[in-house]
Parts: sequence; structure tokens; C-alpha cells
Amino acid sequence: MRNITRILSLAAVSAMALTSVPASAEQGDILLRVRGINVMPNEDSGSILPAFPGEEVSVDNSFMPEVDITYMATDHIGFELIAATTKHSASGVTGTTGGIGRLASTWVLPPTLTAQYHFAPEGKVRPYVGAGINYTVFWNEDATNALEAAVGPTSVRLSDSFGWAAQVGVDIPLNDNVFLNLDVKYIDIDTTARLNTTAAGTQRVRINLDPLVVGVGLGIKL
Repeated sequence: MRNITRILSLAAVSAMALTSVPASAEQGDILLRVRGINVMPNEDSGSILPAFPGEEVSVDNSFMPEVDITYMATDHIGFELIAATTKHSASGVTGTTGGIGRLASTWVLPPTLTAQYHFAPEGKVRPYVGAGINYTVFWNEDATNALEAAVGPTSVRLSDSFGWAAQVGVDIPLNDNVFLNLDVKYIDIDTTARLNTTAAGTQRVRINLDPLVVGVGLGIKL
């Protein structure tokens, strides 16, 4: 009798679990996600030229919120627009500029559009991959006090960038309309920084930023 009772109890729990499976993502759905992201540049810097050959720069990480919206064109194909802006600092690594330390800061805005393939739109775990393009705008560039103390008043300008992007992620439904999201993106970002200094003239440095962007957050189906 106890065994029968246990079997009936397990069956009841299983039935409840099946009936509580969240609704799937479907064609025509709009998915809104809010994530916390850590933007980690994989920078490859050229020399600061012409005054500091052989001296390169490093770029720090940045943690910020990100908002994206996805339109499901089919049950499996979605198009996602990603918007976030992060602030980063560039620092000297060796030699004279390494002794200065932080040289300049900038805000980075890389709106990115990806086409995604969702492998299991009706599953309890819904992985996806995506690829697309980004156009990166650098704004509010500013020289540090340490740099200006060394070379006088300085203006900073970074060139905008056009590149590609790739992503992999997973949505984990919590109920019919809310889901947990984990997402990793690689964004191709290249720029040339130009520093117009009083004492050293105009200096240029080419930087391939190419950040890895790791995010976690919540999404809703609108």
C-alpha cells in the first residue's frame, strides 16, 4: 500500500511539473532582456607614435547594465538589438607612459545587431547562438590629470569602429513570461586614439579592443 501511495504521489508531482512547463518562445514574440555585463577587452596595442616607439597601452574592464530586445521571426530564428555603454581607461604599460599610468578615459557605445538560432524554443533550457555586426562610437574622451601634468593640456579623440560580433547564450524560463538569461559575446572593435598634446605634439596609437562581454540577467516575453 505504501508503494502504491508513493507511486501515486510521484505521478501527481510529475503531472504538476508537466502542466507548469513555461510557454515556449514562438514566432512573433518580442523578448526584452536586462543584463549586468562585464566588458573585458582583449586589447592588442600598437606603439604610441611618433614620440614613444615600443610603448603600448592597456585597457581596463568595465561592469555596466545592458538592455536588448529580440524579435522572433520564426520559432527558431530571432534578431537581437543590443544597447549598452561602458567607460574604460587606457594606461601606459612601459617606459615614459608606463610611469604616467592612466593616460585617458572614454565611453564606448557599441550598438550590435545579431541574427540568432534558438535550438530548443519549447525546452526548459533554450540555448542559442548568434552572429552579426556592430558600429562602435567613442564619446566623452578625456585626458587624465597625470597625462596633462606630464605633457600639458591634451585633447583626446578615438575613431569610431565598424566590425562583426558573435554570441552564445541560454534562456532558462522561470514562468510563462519571465526567464533567466546567460550570454557571452565577442565584439570586433578597432580604433585609433589621437592625443594632441602641448609638449609632445600629436601622438597616435592603434588599439584592437575586441572585448569579451559576459552577461547575466532577466528577460520577459512582451
